Amino acid sequence: MKKIAFQKYHALGNDFIIIDRMGQKTEKAGIVALAREICDRQTGIGADGILILHKSRAADCRFDIYNADGSWAEKSGNGLRIAAAHIFSHYFKKRELFLETARGVARAQIIRSGQGNFLIRVSLGKPDFRAARVPLKSRHKFHINLPLKMGKTEIVLTALSVGNPHAVIFVRDFGFDWQNVGRVIEICPHFPRRTNVEFARIVNRKKVILNDWERGAGATGSSGTGAAATVAAAVMNGFMDREAEVVFPRGSLFIEWSEVDDEIFLTGPVEPVAEGNYLLK
Repeated sequence: MKKIAFQKYHALGNDFIIIDRMGQKTEKAGIVALAREICDRQTGIGADGILILHKSRAADCRFDIYNADGSWAEKSGNGLRIAAAHIFSHYFKKRELFLETARGVARAQIIRSGQGNFLIRVSLGKPDFRAARVPLKSRHKFHINLPLKMGKTEIVLTALSVGNPHAVIFVRDFGFDWQNVGRVIEICPHFPRRTNVEFARIVNRKKVILNDWERGAGATGSSGTGAAATVAAAVMNGFMDREAEVVFPRGSLFIEWSEVDDEIFLTGPVEPVAEGNYLLK
């Protein structure tokens, strides 16, 4: 058996395993199988995904994201904050870090760092509501608060990209099987790369309660890009202000969508969980 060193963190229950390859060459072969094995909650360590960290010429580090089902992900807001916490703890004691992802370089600010607790703010770029860029197969250029036919059912949703695809659905309550609905929408043929799904209940113009279904991972407890997508969708629909609290079962994330440069910022906690060696089967 091969030993793989790991660190595990969570952000409001959304957990990731870091595989640190900052000083090593990364073999791409077998990563899909590794993600599935190590993320299994019965026979592995258990997580929603893995972050593989590399050295970067453009930033303090570069990382790739793989979901629990082995699929590759373009971006993760919680993953960005977790990577920043790890880099701050193990490499650079800087309050401002730069992290390279498949969607460019993001800036992270370490607001608070203590033993077992971080508060981190990250930039997520600009939201894109063009259906073709989500991507979503729609006859509309922008699919904002419009119905989408799925079999015999129509679901009203707002589609957008915040570096990865999202379908935001505003609901009055959560008294329905939202996980099953999320599962169906994720793999709907209208979304050629699948999609993340957010079910949002507006409390007021500065607060929303959110349940999320993440592409490739399922119900994760929280989602950074999901929080950002929800607030952006709510603003476009006239429901909320640009600065808002997004409430999840384990706590809140805070979103700011700048009117000046259209940039979205995400602030929230990160906590380390465990570290050790995984015995790869």
